[in-house]
Amino acid sequence: MFRKLSKHILLIALVCMGYCSFAQPVNRNIRTQEYKALQAKMCKGWNTWYNNSVITHALLPEAFSINLCFSNKDNNSYLRDALQVSESAKRPEKVVLGLRADDGSYTSLKLQFSGMEVSIESATDGDDELILVTPSKTSDGYLILEGGILWNKEGTVGMMNNQLIGSFKGKEIIVSPSEKPIMNAYAISNSPRLSFQLKGELGFYTGKHRTLDEVKQTIANSRDIQQKRVDGYGDLAESFKAMQNILAWNTIYDAPNERVITPVSRRWNQNWGGFVLFEWDTYFASYMLSLFNKDLAYANAIEITKTITQEGLVPNYQKAFSYYKNNENTSVDRTEPLIGSLIILNLYNKYHEKWLLEEVYDELLTWNRWLYKNRTIKGYLSWGSYYNPNDTLKENVARSRSRAILESGLDNSPMYDKVPFNTSTHTLELADVGLMSLYIRDCQSLMEISKILGKTKEAAELKGRASLYTTQLQTLWDEKTGIFLNRHTDSDSFSHRLSPTNFYPLIAKICTPKQAERMIKEHFYNTNEFYGDYIMPSIARNDLAFKDNSYWRGRIWGPMNFLVYLGMTNYDLKEARADLISKSKNLLLKNWREDGGVYENYNSITGKGNDVRNSDGFYHWGALLTFMEFIEKGYVK
Repeated sequence: MFRKLSKHILLIALVCMGYCSFAQPVNRNIRTQEYKALQAKMCKGWNTWYNNSVITHALLPEAFSINLCFSNKDNNSYLRDALQVSESAKRPEKVVLGLRADDGSYTSLKLQFSGMEVSIESATDGDDELILVTPSKTSDGYLILEGGILWNKEGTVGMMNNQLIGSFKGKEIIVSPSEKPIMNAYAISNSPRLSFQLKGELGFYTGKHRTLDEVKQTIANSRDIQQKRVDGYGDLAESFKAMQNILAWNTIYDAPNERVITPVSRRWNQNWGGFVLFEWDTYFASYMLSLFNKDLAYANAIEITKTITQEGLVPNYQKAFSYYKNNENTSVDRTEPLIGSLIILNLYNKYHEKWLLEEVYDELLTWNRWLYKNRTIKGYLSWGSYYNPNDTLKENVARSRSRAILESGLDNSPMYDKVPFNTSTHTLELADVGLMSLYIRDCQSLMEISKILGKTKEAAELKGRASLYTTQLQTLWDEKTGIFLNRHTDSDSFSHRLSPTNFYPLIAKICTPKQAERMIKEHFYNTNEFYGDYIMPSIARNDLAFKDNSYWRGRIWGPMNFLVYLGMTNYDLKEARADLISKSKNLLLKNWREDGGVYENYNSITGKGNDVRNSDGFYHWGALLTFMEFIEKGYVK
C-alpha cells in the first residue's frame, strides 16, 4: 500500500516545495482579534483559490491542487490555466463561468478548447472534493488530471495505483477517478498526472470510494442548494446571480499575506504580478458583498484601508510586492476617489459591529486629513500627485500631471484634457466638482463614525471641513447651465465639459431641491448629453471626445451610474432613479445573457462590453449596474 511506502516512493514522482512559502508579504497593521479570526476562518477548505486558473481546485491550508488540464489528440496544444475574459483578448480557451457558492462548496462552468466542449462542476462533501466533467460531445482530446502544490508551500505529490496522492505533515490526500485512466506518456506535463479520453462523463473525488452516480448525486444536491439561494431573490434572481457570480469567482487566496481578497479580476492580477487591489474598486466590491457575505465584505473593506501609505493616503493601488529597486507595491504619489468611510459606515449600519470601525478608523481619519492638506488649490480641492520642486524637467512635470489624472480614477477623461499641472500645489489647475462632493460625503460619513466611537473632538473637526467645502462647492453652481461645473483655477473660468461627476453634489446633499430638479431635467434627461437607450456615458454625448469610445472617453461605467444613483436617493427623484436603475440593469443583463460577461465598461451606443480590448470581460464593478436595485428595494442600506 502507498501509505507504507510513501516516504520512498514519493522520491520517484514528486513536487517538493521549498521553505520560503511567504516571502513577499505587504505591510499592514491589523489591530483586532476579530479580524484575525475572520481571515483564519476563511482561509480553509476547497475552492478555486488559485488566481491563474478557474479550473484548478485547491485545498487550504495545505495548498494541494487538482489541476484540470486539456490536450488535443496530438499532444501539441495544452491548456493548464483557464480564465473568463473578453473575446477581444483572443485567448485559446473560451470560458463561461456559471452558478457557484461563495465558499466553493459548489462551482460550475463551461469550457471550450481545441474542439473540446465540456461542463465542469464541483462540490464539497465534508472535507472531500468531488468534480464532474461532462463533455457536450465526444472528442479525441484528453483530460489530464494533474496534482500539484501551490505557492511554494511544503509537501509532496505523486501518482500511484491510478490515484494522485498529496502528503503534508501527517496528512494524506488521495484523488481517485471514476474510471481507469489511459496511458498518455507524451502529454505536455511534468507533473504527476492521470489521463482520460473525453468520451463520456468523468468523476473525481477525494476521500472514501464513490461511484460516478454518487459523485453526480452529491453535486446535484449542492447545485440545488445554490439554485434555491438564487431563486430566493425573485425578480432579482438573475441580477443576484450575475453579481454574486463575479464576486465569488474573483475571490482568491493571497498566499504571502495569508488572506482572502476579491480583486477586480483574475486577468488584472496576472498583469500586475500576482494580485492588485484598486482603491475605489475594492470598496465597491465590499459594498456589493455586504448583500450576501459579511466576512468577504469586511475583508475587502479592511484590506484596502490597510494599504495606507506612510504619507497617509490610501493609494490608487496595492499590487504584489517586488524586490526590484524602486518598484513599490503601492502608488505612493496618489490616492483615488474617497468612498471608504461612506461604505464602511453602511457596513456598520447593516451589521452593527463596532470592532469594524475600530479596526479602520485611524486610517480613514488620516486619509481624510491628508487630502485636505495636500490637494487644496485656491480654496478648492483638485486631483494631484507628488512633485519634486527641484525637478524642472518637462517630462517629469508631465508625468506628475498624468498621475494626477490617474488619481481621479478616470484615467483618460476629457475633463482633464489640456488642464495644466501646478508645481507649487502639486495639483491640476481645476477645482473638481466630483472630488469635492465625495470629500464632503467622506467628512459626513466619518463624522458619524466618530460619534459612534465617542470621538467628539474629531467629529467637530470633520464637521468644520465639511462646512468649509460645502461653501466652496456651492460657488461652482452655474445658474445659466443649471449644473455644477468644474472651474479652471488658472483662468478662473468654468469648464463646460460634462461628465456624471457633475451630478456628484447630490451625494454630498448640498443641492437645493430646485438645483437637483434642474440637473435632472436639463442634463440627465438630455439626449444630447446623458440620456438614451444606454446610460450614463462618461462624457456628454455632445462632447467631441465622446466618439472616441475609449475607456473614460464616452463609455459607460458602473461606478459612475452607481454614485449618481446614491446622490439621487437624497432627493425626491423617484422617476429618475427608476430610469437609471432600469437602464443600468438592462445593460448589464444584456451582456450577461449573451456571453456571461460582466464588463469593466460598455459602449454607450450599442451597449456592448466586448467591442474593445480595454474592457475586461469579468471585472467585478460592472455589477454595480444592478446593485443599485438591491438598495432601492431595501436589501442593503
